[in-house]
Amino acid sequence: MVSKIRIALVGVGNCASSLVQGIHYYGIRREEGAIGLMHWRIGGYTPGDIEVVAAIDIDERKVGRDLAEAIFALPNCTRFFYPKPASGFSWDASATGFPAICDITRRTKPSSPPGNPRRRRKRWSLP
Repeated sequence: MVSKIRIALVGVGNCASSLVQGIHYYGIRREEGAIGLMHWRIGGYTPGDIEVVAAIDIDERKVGRDLAEAIFALPNCTRFFYPKPASGFSWDASATGFPAICDITRRTKPSSPPGNPRRRRKRWSLP
């Protein structure tokens, strides 16, 4: 069996924030203390076996930041139940060509005018 499950996040929004916090929250606990988790072990893996190795987002408030910071950046509004999870990874931009949070906005442009980011739905198209 592989020792870790390596995952990549596409979008660092509220769901990603809850997932990352949950991985770290339950990763340091034992099965008896895992209140709120339906299944402690699935296929021999526990929450501590999940490792986030990459994240991609288009929001300039998150791009280039460590994942531990980006999951709490606006417009995310997920409740903080494990406030300072370790990101578990950092990128060497010279080696990989990617910052901590990848940016795909250089290849896209918004097709709608700027407005309130909490109420606006952006539609992205290739230039």
